[in-house]
Amino acid sequence: MPALNHPHPHRETLANGLWISLQHTPRLKRCAAALRVAAGSHDVPRAWPGLAHFLEHLLFLGTERFPAEQGLMAYVQRHGGQVNASTGERHTDFFFELPPADFPAGLERLADMLAHPRLSQEDQLREREVLHAEFIAWSRDAAAQRQLALLDGLSAAHPLRAFHAGNRYSLNVPRPAFQQALQGFYQAHYHSGQMTLSLAGPQPLDELRALAQGFAAVLAVGEPRPQDAPPPLLASAQQHYRQLDGRHLNLLFACEQLPMAAREALDFLCTWLGSGKADGLRATLEERGLVEGLHAAPLYQFAGQALLHIQFTLTEQGATQTRQVSELLFDWLAFFSSQQDWSALREEYALLRQRQRQVAGALELARLNNEQLEPQLSAQGVTALKALLAQLQPASAGNSGIAWQLPAANPLLRSSAPPPRAGLIRGQTSAHRGLRTFAQDRLRQRRESSGMSFSPALADDAGEAALYLRWRLPEGLPHTLRDRLQGHLRELREDGRQAGVELALGISGNQCLLTLKGHPEPIPAMLQQALLALGQPGARFWHMPEPVAPAPLLPIRRLLQALPEFSLGLPIVRESLDEQGWQALWQEARWDGLAIGLGQAQGAIGAALGKAPGTADNQPSAPPSIAAQRHWHQIATAPGEQALLLCCPAPDTTLAQEAAWRLLGQLIQTPFYQRLRVELQLGYAVFSGVRQIDGQTALLFGVQSPNASSNEILGHIEAFLARLPELIEALDSTALERLKTQLAAQFDTRALPLPQLAELLWQGRLAGHPSDYLEQLQQEVMATTRQRLLLAADQLQKARGGWRCLANGPCPGAPWQADD
Repeated sequence: MPALNHPHPHRETLANGLWISLQHTPRLKRCAAALRVAAGSHDVPRAWPGLAHFLEHLLFLGTERFPAEQGLMAYVQRHGGQVNASTGERHTDFFFELPPADFPAGLERLADMLAHPRLSQEDQLREREVLHAEFIAWSRDAAAQRQLALLDGLSAAHPLRAFHAGNRYSLNVPRPAFQQALQGFYQAHYHSGQMTLSLAGPQPLDELRALAQGFAAVLAVGEPRPQDAPPPLLASAQQHYRQLDGRHLNLLFACEQLPMAAREALDFLCTWLGSGKADGLRATLEERGLVEGLHAAPLYQFAGQALLHIQFTLTEQGATQTRQVSELLFDWLAFFSSQQDWSALREEYALLRQRQRQVAGALELARLNNEQLEPQLSAQGVTALKALLAQLQPASAGNSGIAWQLPAANPLLRSSAPPPRAGLIRGQTSAHRGLRTFAQDRLRQRRESSGMSFSPALADDAGEAALYLRWRLPEGLPHTLRDRLQGHLRELREDGRQAGVELALGISGNQCLLTLKGHPEPIPAMLQQALLALGQPGARFWHMPEPVAPAPLLPIRRLLQALPEFSLGLPIVRESLDEQGWQALWQEARWDGLAIGLGQAQGAIGAALGKAPGTADNQPSAPPSIAAQRHWHQIATAPGEQALLLCCPAPDTTLAQEAAWRLLGQLIQTPFYQRLRVELQLGYAVFSGVRQIDGQTALLFGVQSPNASSNEILGHIEAFLARLPELIEALDSTALERLKTQLAAQFDTRALPLPQLAELLWQGRLAGHPSDYLEQLQQEVMATTRQRLLLAADQLQKARGGWRCLANGPCPGAPWQADD
């Protein structure tokens, strides 16, 4: 019997000082790297705020060996991976994920961009304008400004109160002093002694170690540099302050001189502070009608300091009783502090952390390993928790008389006996699996005539699964009830997340889509509970307070949120709906679904679906066609920048058409970004790609700009599309074959992570494609000729499948048709 894979990563320091973490996990389908530099925005010279963030941007602009079009970002995008970076207060992170075969070349590019950046002044001046556009978007974003305002109570001497975003005025590129500071910061921190590399993937440990050593060989060698300890968080002797922002009560606790394991203690405390279990803090406040939400998280943690943020989303009643809310928090903290080492919660927390790692993808694992958190609350963590709690409580606290209880165990975290494997009858063994019986044929006919299909694309013992369940309602749900429904499912969503399953309910037009993705064991039980919540929501649902309006989204995010609604067609929506009308609406609904990796649970899922509201219906429904039409939807967004989304559906849903559209998307991605973001500097948010909505494949272009109008943005996109034939003709035969091979590899079911695989299979089902949809799509991609690609470009330019534009600016007139 082979040895079990050790759940903990291998850690060591290489000869040149690079600290590495290696996670060999055979179940993973992709590989990931997370590189952390021990320097962030608080470590730059005070004269040049934003320098650390600016350098992070510059490193992606290409090197002599790998120009931008061959660099890490372009390479990862071409191979269907993901890549990003972020600058924190005391560290900077670079991370990416790729299929195993493509991973070494990605790691090679990451090492080269860190070790050999160009840092030319021409690049700096151009990228500074991009950073300035990002700064403008940030300064106009209400949510970002509210987050910044939370720090107003801190000492003015603490770097958290300083400006760190960077803009055109703080980054004086032409000055020799700035160039000296930039080079000095890079040389001081971008070397082996200041870096941590975390790799996670299915490769053997020796192979991961060899990759890490190859990466390390490229880096400059240096010694670790101690980071300066910051001044106290608060200027006075107080330990916390509060802010009231509309219907949000914010309490901020400034903690000092915490022990080593403070990070563990903060995570443990925040996990239980926000729990919605009966007789806990949140549940009690909600029952009293004071709050409708509670969120706790550290805003900052470094060198024994921590800034803990506890936010209460108040009801209308709670907004007048904020003192009572605060008093109940302190009373709960006193109760929690009185527990003896929290043994039951520590066991629950260990199960939670274990499940998190059990279902994490490669990128999440690599980033988790960089945090170096223990898999449970250790003895050191208990000591740190007691020290933390001692600082959170006032010297004298009242007694509410409430009989507080610690959160009950989450039953979804406990394993249950697996149901018998489907497809076998009494007397049959796995050796007979290829044989058919009349009983199995009848069972198959009943399954295929139902609304739920079970896909064989993922093995039942893969350790991950997904379920999609869609209702088509005769009318759309009122928006107030949509928000209420999300709140109604909140506790189940939280329990599921702890158990390794992400539950989501998407509502667009007259469609409701329930998705469950993750660890297979809890999915049948979660499905049963979700169906009960939808079909019979109960009296509590109808007496829930009106939810607090969410913070306005950035304009481009608001457009992305609205896109499915307009693409599916806007249905009739009742202004209000009572309990009787709710039941009638769902009774008339028609549902269909897809289960992946759940063959063993067919019986349990079938039993749950027997109580699903509505009627099973396995007939696909095509979204409304806008062929050869140009529709413009003006959508109100937060004031400030102009934003535009251009959605271009393919003329039909054939696999050949989808393959051509996807090849165009693959070809366009890097040149579009280069032209509109780098060369034209329209703004920070510039992207393009393929999007599928209700089985329909479309090309999507998005831009948010601080300067250009909607009409100007559209003009730039149209000018870019006019160059498509040139881009296609410029591809020699070798480059075209390479493009097709790279794209086809992205649909290999053996290498696709669950979220991408499940979404592709679901969209294929909605389009009416067969169960071997992805295999056929790969064949069509490889069969696409240059002429077919040119034809697709012509269809795109002439809007043969239609163009749908969502913007916060007015319709420019003919040939565009303004729609409400």
